[in-house]
Amino acid sequence: MTTFSDLGLSQKVLSAVTDAGYSIPTPIQAGAIPPALQRRDILGIAQTGTGKTASFVLPMLTLLEKGRARARMPRTLILEPTRELAAQVAENFEKYGKNHKLNIALLIGGVSFDEQDRKLERGADVLICTPGRLLDHCERGKLLMTGVEILVIDEADRMLDMGFIPDIERIAKLIPFTRQTLFFSATMPPEIQKLADRFLQNPERVEVSVRSSTATTVTQRLVATHSKDYEKRAVLRDLIQSQEELKNAIIFCNRKLDVADLFRSLSRHGFSVGALHGDMDQSSRTKMLASFKDGQIQLLVASDVAARGLDIPDVSHVFNFDVPIHAEDYVHRIGRTGRAGRSGAAFTLVSKRDTKFADAIEKLIDKKIEWLNGDLSALPAPVESHDSGKPERGGRDGKRGGRRDDARRDRTPRPVAGHKSDIKTDDIPTDLEPVTAKAEPVKSERKAETKPQNAGRHSNRPAPQPYPANDDNRDRRNRYRRDQDDGPTPVGFGDDIPAFMLIAGKA
Repeated sequence: MTTFSDLGLSQKVLSAVTDAGYSIPTPIQAGAIPPALQRRDILGIAQTGTGKTASFVLPMLTLLEKGRARARMPRTLILEPTRELAAQVAENFEKYGKNHKLNIALLIGGVSFDEQDRKLERGADVLICTPGRLLDHCERGKLLMTGVEILVIDEADRMLDMGFIPDIERIAKLIPFTRQTLFFSATMPPEIQKLADRFLQNPERVEVSVRSSTATTVTQRLVATHSKDYEKRAVLRDLIQSQEELKNAIIFCNRKLDVADLFRSLSRHGFSVGALHGDMDQSSRTKMLASFKDGQIQLLVASDVAARGLDIPDVSHVFNFDVPIHAEDYVHRIGRTGRAGRSGAAFTLVSKRDTKFADAIEKLIDKKIEWLNGDLSALPAPVESHDSGKPERGGRDGKRGGRRDDARRDRTPRPVAGHKSDIKTDDIPTDLEPVTAKAEPVKSERKAETKPQNAGRHSNRPAPQPYPANDDNRDRRNRYRRDQDDGPTPVGFGDDIPAFMLIAGKA
């Protein structure tokens, strides 16, 4: 049986591995470490949770024992798709490199540039970063990449498939062509393989499992549900409560908005729950992830930001509240449980509109996933009324804002403005002082015209009285007069001729 001492690692690295409690390498580690020590390019494909991170961390530590880093010129570069995964790789270097005096710099978003610049000034033997923040430092003139000896692209399919291709190409032009390049991923579709070939030179291919396969230690089940969100939440709650061996769980949603909605719903029903998605600031994400690892919260509702590479060894369950649109994401999601030989369980909620995504997953993993308690044909008729799982209308868990819905719900019907039934004689102001018939017209010799009284149903009402020009109640009076729509149609300005038009012209 192969041990770590048979792989050619240095004594300092072996001592750290032994202190960490490991003696037997995983298949991907046994296959990738020897050629990596020979400075060969590596393309490693293995199931998630099989130790791919140590497959490049351990040989890099051995190779970095010779030489020193210069200011702003890192010796090695590791690219990660998410901040959490980058921070996790940095933790691995600290754990296995405790016997080395290496400078490790972590460049991720959400952290001050000044603090990162100070680390780069001291010289970085290992530079771990996300592509965007790395390019930011390069554009600010804070990095010189000509000293990079080893390039690692972790989670290669995600880095190349989800919009990182232009950034990867820009970074590749900044570092020497003679570098050593290591690719590691759990999935490698053919179209992504073509892109990977552009960055690798005669690579050693290490494939220790069926491509896009899932761990045999994970029990997978599909759960039939209706498509309404409140019904899905009710099914999820029942499913969580029925799991007797549930220690903790990650619940995945496709959208960040759904993460927030589901988090609030579970909180209202008394579950110990947290949320993690890409719109949260870095300090909140780090704090939330640490709380979950420490067992302070039992459930973590997350987007796919938590699906890639996060090493939380003792996650007992994974729930897919939404079926992932990309089948490869399913492999990574359920890989958060059943790690390091432990058993785990993964449940995926499937509605009729999700069947094509579920079929794509089964085709990718080449395995039929069993249904829990019957498939979609066994579903009862959908419930039309509100149940305990549906949020109250207007609450924050609903689709509309709470205050507007409350106002809409409490508002009594109002009659249409100007409707005849809405006009009452009591509404006519009586505190106005009437103007006598002998009042002089303003700057005009034109005689005052009198408006004919209405002969309709309102003829018994007192006629509206004219008012002084400076009366404070003019607006209120005008509103009343505008509401009387049953009089004759005025011609031109009617009686409301502006004063400037009544000024007599010069002869």
